Amino acid sequence: MAKRQHRLTRDGADSTSAAGPERLCAVTRESRDPQELIRFVLSPDGVVVPDLDRRLPGRGVWIGCDKRLVEKAIATQAFSKSLKVKAEAPRDLADRLDDLILKRVTGALSLANKAGLAVAGFEKVFSALEKGPVRAILHGADAAADGRSKIDRKYKAIQASLGRSAAIVNVLTIAQMSLAIGRGSVVHAALTPGGLSDRFLEEAERLARYRHSTIEAAPGAADEFSEFSS
Repeated sequence: MAKRQHRLTRDGADSTSAAGPERLCAVTRESRDPQELIRFVLSPDGVVVPDLDRRLPGRGVWIGCDKRLVEKAIATQAFSKSLKVKAEAPRDLADRLDDLILKRVTGALSLANKAGLAVAGFEKVFSALEKGPVRAILHGADAAADGRSKIDRKYKAIQASLGRSAAIVNVLTIAQMSLAIGRGSVVHAALTPGGLSDRFLEEAERLARYRHSTIEAAPGAADEFSEFSS
């Protein structure tokens, strides 16, 4: 069975059809890669809900993955205008979406940990770097700069010698990392290569983008990610 694809309308909504990969942001009117956007659909009772997996049925509205753009879409009634029907967008939709993306990040980290891909603690992270390879380094957003810089210097040097960019993630607090990994006071952690590590990086990058953080460069090949933070 052929996969369902979506055709863009001039209003930024989509409909079922064969089409190219780009989607139109209903706020900025710019065509962008779906990875840089968030799809929204209407629930059966006419309420706007985010479709983070881009799988829910019905026409969707695409908004740039930026909290400010979601807030603007609510203020300008972009959802109703794009869908040409009354669409109720909760006033706290942008905050709810932040919570949803955050849960996906912590959930992905928890799964990676359960799969044996995560190590936590300053010494264990350093040891993991010695053994290699390391897919990503994680620091609590509220971690001290000194400990972070020591690990980062070593990791960046190793990645540079391999011709790879360094994936350094600072989107979670110490408390959030600790809860996801299931141990107390996780300030620093490392992820070894694996599908679940890649999944975590994808979710973490989306959270950083949504919070309109600075990302040095967009990810290139599947095994290369640049530094991003909250």
